[in-house]
Amino acid sequence: MKSIELSDKQKSKVYIASGESHIGLAQDTAAAMGMTLGEDVRKTFASGEKYFRYGKSIRGMHLLAIQSLVQTSHGSVNDSLMELMVMIDAARRGSASEITVVMPYMAYGRQDRKAQGREPISAATVINMLQGAGANRLVSVDMHSAQTQAVFDGPFDHLTAEGLIRKTLRKRTEQNPDEFVIVSPDGGRQKVAEHYASQLNLDVAHIPKSRSRADSSVISRPHDIEGVNGRTAILIDDMIDTAGTLVSAADTLQNSGATGVIAMATHGLFSDPALERLKNSAITELAVVDTIPLYNAQEAMGDRLTVISSAPMLASALAAIATNRSVSKLFHGENYS
Repeated sequence: MKSIELSDKQKSKVYIASGESHIGLAQDTAAAMGMTLGEDVRKTFASGEKYFRYGKSIRGMHLLAIQSLVQTSHGSVNDSLMELMVMIDAARRGSASEITVVMPYMAYGRQDRKAQGREPISAATVINMLQGAGANRLVSVDMHSAQTQAVFDGPFDHLTAEGLIRKTLRKRTEQNPDEFVIVSPDGGRQKVAEHYASQLNLDVAHIPKSRSRADSSVISRPHDIEGVNGRTAILIDDMIDTAGTLVSAADTLQNSGATGVIAMATHGLFSDPALERLKNSAITELAVVDTIPLYNAQEAMGDRLTVISSAPMLASALAAIATNRSVSKLFHGENYS
């Protein structure tokens, strides 16, 4: 992806703000744009209520509000969402000319349809809330369902971390491609695995998975699969939540003779007991994009964890948005690899 330089005049019309959930990524993104975060006031009152005030006038400016909707030491996923809501409201009342909301990870994205009666479509609820508060444009990375964009009545840029992951993989595999094989952990990732294998000129294998009718949490897999014996298997997923599927897939690969298992994902949620499972699993290497803070994962996994920075990608996309250039062209024929 080619970076876009902002002139001093263009920078003077842009204000970058961050909520509390992932300030480090927001700082890195701002730095990649040649800018700094605003010196804003963030508070959580004793009652749990969120407060946000911009550090200087944003009248007539294009606000880029960066906030991953995740649970952190600063509060729950709903606290992150509420803080983003008050950031948008403060910007609207502060006469920002445009409000672009950047959610490297958007919570509730998996609740994107009604599977049975009397259920909500919570992804739509979140988007409607953001739009109602005053967001003019949304940006997110590798959402669970791309169709979620249709809910928003305005521009919604769905970025992909595929190039970042593929670049990392290429460095790892290009010298000895025959030693590696891409593996889909379940049927839903089969096409993704085949796409990566094609792009990287690697072999591909699939692990069938079934669930018990009596207990849907019980996953069964074959004891071994062909094509992985004596090779390093690579599992790629969009997110790691409790890591049950990933760990069971790694066990199957180990039983099938894999000499190592590399797991890669865009979003590392690592909900309990994910990190404990991963620490004690057959996974020898774990690489995750930093759309979510990864401090606990770094502590738990140590040298087995590689953090892939999403700041250059976000910076390029936001610079394009701020200068009214095409975002899609940044990803068309992207040269991460």
